[in-house]
Amino acid sequence: MAYQDHIIEMGQLVKSKNGLWDGISPEAVARMRLQNRFKTGLEIAKYTADIMRRDMAAYDADPADYTQSLGCWHGFIGQQKMISIKKHFGTTKGKYLYLSGWMVAALRSEFGPLPDQSMHEKTSVPALIEELYTFLKQADARELGMIYREIDAAREAGDKAKEEALIEKVDSFETHVVPIIADIDAGFGNAEATYLLAKKMIEAGACALQIENQVSDEKQCGHQDGKVTVPHEDFLAKVRACRYAFLEMGVDNGIIVTRTDSLGAGLTKQIAVSHTPGDIGDQYNSFLDCEEISPDKMSNGDVVLNRNGKLLRPKRLPSNLFQFKAGSGEDRCVLDSIVSLQNGADLLWIETEKPHIEQIAGMVDRIREVIPNAKLVYNNSPSFNWTLNFRQQVFDAWKTAGKDVSAYDRAGLMSVDYDTTALALEADERIRTFQKDAAKRAGIFHHLITLPTYHTAALSTDNLAKEYFGAAGMLGYVLGVQRQEIRQGIACVRHQNMSGSDMGDDHKEYFAGEAALKAGGVHNTMNQFA
Repeated sequence: MAYQDHIIEMGQLVKSKNGLWDGISPEAVARMRLQNRFKTGLEIAKYTADIMRRDMAAYDADPADYTQSLGCWHGFIGQQKMISIKKHFGTTKGKYLYLSGWMVAALRSEFGPLPDQSMHEKTSVPALIEELYTFLKQADARELGMIYREIDAAREAGDKAKEEALIEKVDSFETHVVPIIADIDAGFGNAEATYLLAKKMIEAGACALQIENQVSDEKQCGHQDGKVTVPHEDFLAKVRACRYAFLEMGVDNGIIVTRTDSLGAGLTKQIAVSHTPGDIGDQYNSFLDCEEISPDKMSNGDVVLNRNGKLLRPKRLPSNLFQFKAGSGEDRCVLDSIVSLQNGADLLWIETEKPHIEQIAGMVDRIREVIPNAKLVYNNSPSFNWTLNFRQQVFDAWKTAGKDVSAYDRAGLMSVDYDTTALALEADERIRTFQKDAAKRAGIFHHLITLPTYHTAALSTDNLAKEYFGAAGMLGYVLGVQRQEIRQGIACVRHQNMSGSDMGDDHKEYFAGEAALKAGGVHNTMNQFA
């Protein structure tokens, strides 16, 4: 509803109360309504699911329309990210938030810092989703509040044209609320536990849930060793649990991202149930590292498979886990992906050990032979050494092409000594275009960095601590932080305004009129940054 329409509707309502509500300003109500567009998390989930569906269709039509996100571990971080995006690019189109289970574990658990092994409280995940959207909605309210003040100033100046232009700005306002792709890890238990958590995440506003095919009670970070996968039917039960949660909550367009860790997972906890040769359980078991044995060679407690009339004994470790054949990871990733898409998944996530476009594309090409519109969410992970990886990729490409690489030590390419060389410059250009190139060649619809704001917080804090506690003293803060905020137009330089002080003053005036005791007077030191 447009600004003026809200005012008219509220004016009629106030008038209908026969004077009892005459202290209520219809325009103030209109402003408050527009500052609080989303009343519930479910409204957000439905709204953002529609955004993602439109973006997915746009990508299918043109891979140049890929989307991006950064992982955020606090509502303030997500808010500042979206404020920055609107400031620099004028729109939030194609820009999402990612909620990383790794960062929840490391930064938001009541147990303190934890590894990414699903040991944190699962309730902390929906709590962070709700927090992120609380801060994004506050960003809307703050920005609209500043426009309202401009409207009032234009009225006081008698500038009708400017007033109308500002009202149009309110009517065309683009919200900071964007989709969140939220990590539900391996489901935090059985399928019922997954369903219960999914509901909470959706209620908090999540339109997209990312779930992985690891054993939930022994889940590992995607870039660590010791990963253990589960048979497809076990995983699909959790995928269906997520879909049921979406449908129960009325988010029919909800998005499920299924992640396969099979490329780096050499172990399984279970042998899949198989009823007929070639069924999905049989295909899963076909990747097990087995040896053919005869009945007289069987030992007490052996687990044996019957395949094509042969007895096969899977390699069983002292941990009671079973081992997959070496080199079977890519084939298992392809099968995982196809089966997931054939059973209700919307997007894929293939966790790789390096950012190599052709490696990803090789798997996607095979998946697309069966599912032509298959597309990926891809982790541009800080666990990759991007500089070394891409310099080595260029080194290998040059060597294959017969180019002289004798001036370079492949193992030592991370050295600063190479930073200005032709090889390093070509590698940096490949990094710069990685997302665009991978979106076109490897079917990647959404690029995200899981842990960027974890690293930026550490880096900026280190730089400030080094200067402030060193010889620079207070200049370390002024030169490195405040002066940069002022000159780069960082909204937080007026931190009272960012925290909602001006909005609070507006409300005080609505509620108490001229009797309001406001904080934003002439003695407010934030006026130094006006």
